[in-house]
Amino acid sequence: MSRDYEPQAGQWYEDLDNEEAFQVLSVDPDEEIIRIQWPDREIREIDLDQWNEMDLELTVPPEGWVDDVAEDDDEDEDDDLDEDDEDDEDDDWDDDEDDDLDEDDDEYRDRE
Repeated sequence: MSRDYEPQAGQWYEDLDNEEAFQVLSVDPDEEIIRIQWPDREIREIDLDQWNEMDLELTVPPEGWVDDVAEDDDEDEDDDLDEDDEDDEDDDWDDDEDDDLDEDDDEYRDRE
């Protein structure tokens, strides 16, 4: 028995005819194009007619599946934080140096 499922980005489906699971990456309703990704990372575009001919079931990600996009986003955020920390440290060092110069100038003036 075939069930009709609307394609939803992020959802995993099993193609019962091929016994393969895949994830919908994006849906373009204007172009009627659906981008899907197989567990081997192959990405393919199918049109809505192809989608409607598939015998599908909802499923879960394959065991051990890691979403690269989410991991990349996390790493980028970590990198951004590290760079901000370095900038702050540099700013603090510059401020201290300026303070030292001001103090030296005062001492120099006092000597004269």
